[in-house]
Amino acid sequence: MWYLLLYLLIINLVAFIMFYVDKRKAIKDKWRIRESSLYLVSFTGGVYGSILAMYLFHHKTRKVKFCIITALALIINIAIMVLIIKYVYF
Repeated sequence: MWYLLLYLLIINLVAFIMFYVDKRKAIKDKWRIRESSLYLVSFTGGVYGSILAMYLFHHKTRKVKFCIITALALIINIAIMVLIIKYVYF
């Protein structure tokens, strides 16, 4: 189980850093990280870091489509965690 926790810690840190870098590049009008890459990191477990960075840095919060997809990633991540806990511990 600690492998899963370590993975989640790392992937959320990666997501947080990716959003930070993308925000800084947006401010400086430079090359940006693809939205598909930001979605991918959210769907693979980094949704909590993504949401924290979105609201802390005010990044992508005005894009309705992005917020909806991130909310979907959150729902899927929670469902997966519930299934893992249910089938591993019960």
